[in-house]
Amino acid sequence: MQNKNLQFKTNINCGSCVATVKPHLDKEIGKDNWSVDTTNKDKILSVYSKEITADEVIKMVQNAGYKIEKS
Repeated sequence: MQNKNLQFKTNINCGSCVATVKPHLDKEIGKDNWSVDTTNKDKILSVYSKEITADEVIKMVQNAGYKIEKS
């Protein structure tokens, strides 16, 4: 199975915000399998994984207290 590159618009807009979602995403996705571009106006979260679904990522980020939508 090939890795998927999922992208989402979020309101994760600073290093502190990234630190808040980090434990959630590291645990489920792996620490080197996601990134947030806080310099992009849409604060794009990119996820690279074979097994994770968009709905699972959305739920994780929402549980951490942030807004997220598929871009």
